[in-house]
Amino acid sequence: MTAIGSQTRNPEPAQIGAPRRPAGGLFERLRRLYRRRLLRPARRVYYLGWARYCNVCGSHLRKFLWGGVVVIRQEVRCPVCGSLERHRLAWCFFQRRTALFQGHPQRMLHVAPEPEFARRLARAPGLDYVTADLFDPAAMVQMDLMEIPFPDESFDAIYCSHVLEHVADDRRAMRELFRVLRTGGWAVLQVPITVAVTFEDPAITDPAERVKFFGQADHVRAYGPDYEDRLAAAGFQVTKVPGAEFLTPAEIDRLRIDTTESIFYCRKD
Repeated sequence: MTAIGSQTRNPEPAQIGAPRRPAGGLFERLRRLYRRRLLRPARRVYYLGWARYCNVCGSHLRKFLWGGVVVIRQEVRCPVCGSLERHRLAWCFFQRRTALFQGHPQRMLHVAPEPEFARRLARAPGLDYVTADLFDPAAMVQMDLMEIPFPDESFDAIYCSHVLEHVADDRRAMRELFRVLRTGGWAVLQVPITVAVTFEDPAITDPAERVKFFGQADHVRAYGPDYEDRLAAAGFQVTKVPGAEFLTPAEIDRLRIDTTESIFYCRKD
């Protein structure tokens, strides 16, 4: 992944389950070093202020930047780490409604890892942290979400954000996620909710048509509120948690959280 929340695309087929090392190459290492050691600190200083706060990278900022792919939104993207509203909402949820950072031994699967999330979660005490992606060479495991190469009940926690709308058979992927989650574990499975009722049509393959019906050329469906029913059909006990349940109005404003978005908190009981 090249930026937080983005998905890498690669035309070559992937070997499911193959462990991967972070991308090498002198140019790539120098680019990452430049971004981490020079560009990010400079941006943090340039945008320093108190009107906004990015809890993902811990930056105090005078403003956020424009962001979005199809619908461009004002003041949503962190200029330091690139986080958007959904990333800051999820990070708050992890901090306030889960035990991820309490040091208990636990194992977590992170699908299509956002780089800043991965950097911080990899350092969390007691957390056996596994990243996976179909194409991203920086992920630890290269895998197809419809054929997860782990045994049943492998993980205490799973985070998968804005991925299922790219997957051909999302119901199969949901069942796979449920299978590898341990009894008593939880998953946060986020998708964009953009229509009244979920719509998909495998016959729609033209990129322009996919943008028209699904919002992006690489999306294969548009989700509605009935997304929750799909998760339940896979076996999950689903709780839809709005940000207002664990954030104050002042925090919502300073973090620029989208009040229409909720966390889909899924348990395996």
